[in-house]
Amino acid sequence: MSAPNSSYDPVEVTPLHPDEVARMRDEALAAIAAADSLDALKEARIAHAGDRSPLALANREIGALPPAARADAGKRVGGARREVSEALKARQATLEEERDARVLVEETVDVTLPWNRVPRGARHPLTTVAERMADIFVGMGFEVAEGPEVEAEWFNFDALNFLPDHPARTMQDTFFVESASGAESGLVLRTHTSPVQVRALLERELPLYVVAPGKTFRTDELDATHTPVFHQLEGLVVDEGITMAHLRGAIDAFVAGMFGEGLRTRFRASYFPFTEPSAEVDMECFVCRGASVGNPDAPCRTCSSEGWIEIGGCGVVNPRVLVAAGVDTDRYSGWAFGLGVERTLMFAHGVKDMHDMVEGDVRFTSAFGMEI
Repeated sequence: MSAPNSSYDPVEVTPLHPDEVARMRDEALAAIAAADSLDALKEARIAHAGDRSPLALANREIGALPPAARADAGKRVGGARREVSEALKARQATLEEERDARVLVEETVDVTLPWNRVPRGARHPLTTVAERMADIFVGMGFEVAEGPEVEAEWFNFDALNFLPDHPARTMQDTFFVESASGAESGLVLRTHTSPVQVRALLERELPLYVVAPGKTFRTDELDATHTPVFHQLEGLVVDEGITMAHLRGAIDAFVAGMFGEGLRTRFRASYFPFTEPSAEVDMECFVCRGASVGNPDAPCRTCSSEGWIEIGGCGVVNPRVLVAAGVDTDRYSGWAFGLGVERTLMFAHGVKDMHDMVEGDVRFTSAFGMEI
């Protein structure tokens, strides 16, 4: 910038010429008016009102004018810059109002819609039913026992009187676990929760009253009535003077607590390696209570008009099982039972297909809610 010069004519300085100042002002006002967004207005502000804008550069030339010429040039340039500044403020306010109005339309909230958009959760009914079954026995004085799902063959078979050539040991029924080298590991995915009974005998003091709910595994194909992963609840009592009559009483109490009062039960002779004598347990159909038997006019889908429903197996603990766990069979005796959780759920709630229990469809589980 040059120093003041008394012979300097401001009219001859192009940026300070009235026509040039008016042109720069008009260009700035046109750019501001054409800005259709706040971003575009920001660009117009930098171009026409920033430190390097034409009017800002012209304002710097005023200092080089003689004192007599500065006032007139200052008024001319200052007036133009003031008009540009006011135009920017007005356009800023207009664009902000348009933005706010647009946001109110685009982001409007319908307060009449449901406020809770997160669907309500539900426990899986198998969990609920298993806990309810266990609670019935806990109410009778039993304790809950647990064990590993990957089990040693000795606990799963040998200690329960399964002979080495028993069919349950074959690959048709059992998942065997290989070691890292591919050799036999002596481990299986437990085929029942009975190994927990053996562990309880080894770990706890007698007398013993336990129930063992848990997951079991067998090489079954998934269909309407079978699944390779299913749940059982087994019970074990070992005490002095224990008889089948005590077992019958416990089963009757369970049926009354789970399905309702007044239902009869019956035992049918059967065979299990770990109990002797053994029996299958049936209960009276809780839907027809036997009224459908021989009555074609009133068929019952629950019991197929047989009047009875099989719910599990039971029996007096085989002395060989007690001996394997170090129990004095001259002093102690006991009984055990096994109940299917899936089977109980199907009977209690009318579930017809195992697929519904394992496929994870929330429409199935949500019907049972969050009962605890």
